[in-house]
Amino acid sequence: MQTPKILIVDTEAAFYAASLREQAPGAEYLTAASPEAALPLAADAQVILGLAPRLSGELLRAAPRLEWVQALTTGVDNLLAEPALKGIALTNAGGFHGPQMSELAILLMLSCARDFPQVLENQRAAKWERWKQPLLRGKTVCIVGIGAISETLAGMCNAFGMRVTGVSDGRSEVPGFAAIYTRATLSQAAAEADFLVVLTPYSEKTHHIINAETLNALPPHAYLINLSRGGCVDEAALLAALQDNRIAGAGLDVFATEPLPESSPFWSLPNVIVTPHIGGFSDVYAQQALPIVVARMQEYLRGGVAALSHRLDRS
Repeated sequence: MQTPKILIVDTEAAFYAASLREQAPGAEYLTAASPEAALPLAADAQVILGLAPRLSGELLRAAPRLEWVQALTTGVDNLLAEPALKGIALTNAGGFHGPQMSELAILLMLSCARDFPQVLENQRAAKWERWKQPLLRGKTVCIVGIGAISETLAGMCNAFGMRVTGVSDGRSEVPGFAAIYTRATLSQAAAEADFLVVLTPYSEKTHHIINAETLNALPPHAYLINLSRGGCVDEAALLAALQDNRIAGAGLDVFATEPLPESSPFWSLPNVIVTPHIGGFSDVYAQQALPIVVARMQEYLRGGVAALSHRLDRS
């Protein structure tokens, strides 16, 4: 059997390759730090590994022998819609994003509530100004979508002394959650929330799950934190709620159009904190993803594409 060639496209490609050579021998591991550097190497690759947003149609079309794509991200929206992947096995990587996503949620809740952007602005202006600093303790955080990330966040919020509620149609009782609401009663859950954190996967069912009705149900002092996908929030309704001060503010890591256009009013709203879709990032991301990559590669080397577990259904 010909030795399969595995193309790893990532700034940490050398790390993945060294680890795979040791833990999943029997393949030739090619490395490229960027999609541009990967193009000349793609022709002979049976497998491509990389962050989904960086795996372009151009790169995939340059790999006529391609059998399998292993995304190093959970979200693979662009790959699911990529015609060049028709008939190609696709797997993703998840289950390890809880710490970084949860820490960003906590950071945004604290920063919004304490108006930390103004603190930094005052520092730049050498302005000594003090105001009452709201506590997370005693506040209610409602998490829309209950999975592994939400469970990690719930634990952190409980440690801050917060009351945690959730919204899910699939789970009615979860450790760490004081109450679980259905999607049909989302507005009721929102009405009790000081912070509404969106962590539900994006789908047709969750498109604009946070809409004008939900936003109007939030108390005027509440904040929206979106770490899921931009399509989960009706951005026009959110913009109106923020401009009219019907809610206190928002921390937004994801948007319907990314990168967020320079012309977007979200950049300049004083009650909004924008982060550039960094929720899933960490300084140890490669180490977090490696066990999944190794396990899948061992499956592939034992039995080919047919042996891969957790293949994504694109039917």
